[in-house]
Amino acid sequence: MRTMRCFLLPLLLLAAFSAGGATQDFEDWLAGLQEEARGQGISETVLQKAFSGVNPIDQIIVLDRHQPETTMGLEQYLRNVIPASRVAKARAQYRQYYDILEKIGAQYGIQPRFLVAFWGIESDFGRNQGGFSVVAALTTLAYDGRRSAYFRGELLDALRILQRGDVTPKRMVGSWAGAMGQVQFMPSVLLQYGVDYDGNGRCDLWGDRADVFASAANYLHGVGWQADEGWGTEVHLPPGFDRTLLGLEQVKTLREWRELGVSPVHGDAWTGDLRASIVQPDVHNDRIFAVYPNYRVIRIWNRSHYFATAVGLLADAVVAKPQQKTQHKGTHRTCLNHAKPLH
Repeated sequence: MRTMRCFLLPLLLLAAFSAGGATQDFEDWLAGLQEEARGQGISETVLQKAFSGVNPIDQIIVLDRHQPETTMGLEQYLRNVIPASRVAKARAQYRQYYDILEKIGAQYGIQPRFLVAFWGIESDFGRNQGGFSVVAALTTLAYDGRRSAYFRGELLDALRILQRGDVTPKRMVGSWAGAMGQVQFMPSVLLQYGVDYDGNGRCDLWGDRADVFASAANYLHGVGWQADEGWGTEVHLPPGFDRTLLGLEQVKTLREWRELGVSPVHGDAWTGDLRASIVQPDVHNDRIFAVYPNYRVIRIWNRSHYFATAVGLLADAVVAKPQQKTQHKGTHRTCLNHAKPLH
C-alpha cells in the first residue's frame, strides 16, 4: 500500500498542474516574465537573486486545488482562532506596545485594540508568517494558469518590493498564496499601503513592529475605517423576528432595530442613530450580531464572516474585564465571548 501511494502522488501532482492549463515550458515562461519585469525597471541583479533555484512547487498547486470546504462551526472556529491563550497574549502585547499603538492609532484613526487583533489572528503576533518563498509561491501560481493574470501581477509587485530594498528574497517568506509578513499583506497591498514608519528606508512587515502597525492602520484607514465606532455587538432577537431582515443588505439605525425588538446581550444603552445590520455568521448556530460599518471594512481585509467576528471579539477582549463562564442553550462559551468592552 505504501508503494502504491508513493507511485500515485507524483501522478496526482502532475494532474493538478495539467488541470490548471500551464502548457508552456516553464523556462520559456519564466524568460518572458523576466523580460516583462526588466521592462518595468527590475534590475538584472534582483532578477537573478529572486529566481535563483526557483521552480514550480507541486505542494502549492495541490493546496490551491484542494482548499477544503469549511465544515467548521463558528464556535469551533473561535476556539481555534482566539483561544484563551491568544487572548492573554493579545493583552500582553497591547500593554507592551501601548505607546506606539496609541501614537499610530491616533495618527490613522484606528483603535489600537483592532491593530492587535488583526496582528494576532494573521500571524500569532509575528510568530507564524508562513514558510514559503513568496517569489516561488507566486511564480508557481502565476505559471499554473488557473488564476495566472492575478498572480503574475502580484509576482511583479513582489519584484518591485525587492527592487526598492524593503526585504531580501531570503526573508521574503509568506503563505502558499503569497501573503507576507506579520499582517499577511499581498505584494500589491504592501506597495499601496505599506508604511516605513521609522524612516529607515524600508517597509519591513517581517520584523519591524512599527512598520507592521502603521501599515495595518494605513490600510484600514484607506478602506474606510471609522475611528469613533466599534465593530458590532452580540444581540438577542425577539420571538417571531422576521429573519428576512438578517444580512448585510438590511441596514437600520440601532434605534430602529430596538423598536423591532432586537436587544444587545450586554444590556448596553442602545438608542442611537448608528447604522447597523443583523448577521448570523453560522446558520447552524444561534449567535446573532448587530454589526456596524467597520465590520464591512474588516471583510475587505478578509471576506469571511467568521474572520470578521473573530477580529471583533478579540479586539473587545483586549480591553475587557473578564466575566464568568456561562451556559447558553447547551453551548459552552468562555469569558472571551461574553467580555464587555471597557471602551
